[in-house]
Formats: sequence, structure tokens, C-alpha cells
Amino acid sequence: MSTNSTAGYLERLGLEGNPEPTPENLRRLHRAHVERIPYETLDFHRGVRADLDPRESVRRIVEDRRGGYCFQLNGAFGALLTALGYRVTVHAVGVQGTDDPGPVGVNGNHMALLVTGDAFEEPFLVDVGLGFAFHEPLPLRAGRTAQGPFAYELSPSPAVPGVWRLDHSPARGFVGADISTAEARVEDFAAEHVRLSTSPGSEFVRTARVQRRDAYGTDLLLGRVLTRITADGEVRREIDDAGEWYGVLRDTFGLPLDCLDAAERRRLWELVGAAHEAWLTGAAGR
Repeated sequence: MSTNSTAGYLERLGLEGNPEPTPENLRRLHRAHVERIPYETLDFHRGVRADLDPRESVRRIVEDRRGGYCFQLNGAFGALLTALGYRVTVHAVGVQGTDDPGPVGVNGNHMALLVTGDAFEEPFLVDVGLGFAFHEPLPLRAGRTAQGPFAYELSPSPAVPGVWRLDHSPARGFVGADISTAEARVEDFAAEHVRLSTSPGSEFVRTARVQRRDAYGTDLLLGRVLTRITADGEVRREIDDAGEWYGVLRDTFGLPLDCLDAAERRRLWELVGAAHEAWLTGAAGR
């Protein structure tokens, strides 16, 4: 990762200088990332393929002022942390969704990072690519951590040796995850990336999703429905105007989408509207 890319990435995070690789700076970087670089699947919804290469994900974040989903965000963040002097390894994860009857095992539908350094007494589990996940990284040890309205509990998996189990409560977005301790490579996730980003059955293709985490909760845009989730509950509203929808992307999620021309913006809004109407029809039929 070039010096210019590193500087541009830190500028996007609202940080200056070249922070030393310490646990506290890792927390600062992680907080800034989930607050300023949104989880978003807009390109998948409009049928645009995305490169898995972390260098392209870095360029997308720095130059296009975009976000991404798990493989893109964690791949790019891992490249930044490596450039800053952290020791970073990539690990396969199996995320258990709220509709899954039980743990899915380490099936590689998600990717996370383990991060250490000379100033570290223990590794940290880092994940800036899971919408309802951490505001700060978690020490990789058994225990429960509360962050805003959500709590995360790590423990050795009772079912699979050498695997960590992460349980999430309340189970919004996902129930938990199984995390391998074996080191992987970003390219190991290529087939799963293609499936998640292009398959008509993928939730990321069916629904435009944008999410931003902060210390108090999360902002979630699913199609045309904007929800603010905190410990006090949820505030939800439907957006019917394209100008307002793009304003929310810009002001709430930091996504000006200057890289899209007028025709692309119009087409994206049409796709979002069609998916929203299909969702309303399905909800009415249940």
C-alpha cells in the first residue's frame, strides 16, 4: 500500500499523522472506520461487479469515497493496518443469520481479522465489515463485551475444536458467528464473494443495504426504509423521494456517490423502488 494511499485512507477516517501500532490506536482506527466508512451493497443491487483485491477496495474507499461489505472492508482495513505496522492475519468466519436454526460452522461466508503488534499482550478480533458488529475491536479471549445497545460474547466453540464462537445479543442482523483460528488468504473467499455479490438469491443483490455503526447504535437503510437503532428502541421511516434518499446517503452515511452519473442515479432509485414494492407486496401477503 503506497504512502499516498495510506495518507488518503487516514484522511477518510478523519485521522492525521502516522499512528503507532498500539491497542489504543487500533481502537481509534476501528471506531473511525465503522463511523465513517459505511457497510454498503449498492453496487451489487444494481448489478455491478466488485473486485476482491484489497488494493481495489482501498482505491474505492480513498478515491471513490465509497464503502463496501465484509470482504471489501476488512480486506482494505487489513491492508491499512499492515501499512501502519500491525501484524494482521485473515480468518474465515461463518455468520449465523437470524433465520438459521443453528450455528453454520466456519463456512467462509464472512471474513475477519486478528491483529497483534509488539505493544500487544493479546490479539484482537477486528471486524469493520459486519453491519451490526463491533464499534471497537474485541480482545480475543472468553468474555462478554457490551457496546451501545449490543453485546458480544466470545468463547471457545463447544462443537468445533480450534474455533471461537461469537454470540450477539440482541440477535439483530445475526445470531452469532464461528471464527477459525487458522490463517486464510483474501483470495480464498473468491467463490463466496461471487455468490454473495452476483447471485439473484443473495440478500445483497435483492436489497440495497447501507449501514453505519457508532457508539450508541446503528443507522440502517434497507431499500427505502431508514431505521435508527439504539438502546431506547427503533425509529423508522420510509423515504419516498429520490432527492431525500440520496441526501440521506450523503448526510447520514457519508456516501455522496459522486462517482455515479445522472443516469446511474436514476436507475439505482428505480431498482430500489421496484424492490421496495415487491417487499411490500410480499409483506401484505403474509
